[in-house]
Amino acid sequence: MSVRVLVVDDHPLYREGLVTAMGAMPGVDVVGEAGDGVAAVAEAERLAPDVVVMDLHMPGGNGIDATRRIVAERPGTAVLVLTMLEGDDSVFAAMRAGARGYLLKGADRAEIARALSAVAHGEVVFSSGIAARVLQFFSTGSGHRAATPFPELTDREREVLDLVARGLTNSAIAARLVISEKTARNHVSNVFGKLQVADRAEAVARARDVGLGTE
Repeated sequence: MSVRVLVVDDHPLYREGLVTAMGAMPGVDVVGEAGDGVAAVAEAERLAPDVVVMDLHMPGGNGIDATRRIVAERPGTAVLVLTMLEGDDSVFAAMRAGARGYLLKGADRAEIARALSAVAHGEVVFSSGIAARVLQFFSTGSGHRAATPFPELTDREREVLDLVARGLTNSAIAARLVISEKTARNHVSNVFGKLQVADRAEAVARARDVGLGTE
């Protein structure tokens, strides 16, 4: 019986290539595709795939939020992350959201085919380099790494980023933290600089990729 797959990626050409490549794999049936997290949730509900192949950093609804919703609404559907993001923050955010697999976009067809079959049968799969870090994480008990995203930020800057991810303006952040609007604006500017993001939308996407602003 074929594994029914939904492909989610915001880059049309890359998504088309994935659909073509996976469609040629024995035992794989690509039943649909989506370009953002919101569409992914809707298509997962409509198509009831066995596996959702999920990018993480997308406009219009990121992959972490979409993974969390799909897993909650369709426990029988496995989410296999396929992304360029290889930082620990993204890996552990995806795990907390319920993803069963995490591959990098450099994975070859054979690795993707094995991962699709594995997660469809309830196994958990990681790219080799990521698997080593996950094992080290649990063997050393370094749980603070998953609980503290963006270690380059101060506690206050992380708090400000969380509020940005929740949609608060600079003036609203200032009111919430009981600081001046100028101070809030400076914190936001420092966060953008340290994360190397160009604007608020990109900062929100990065923040939500690691679970900030979503609780």
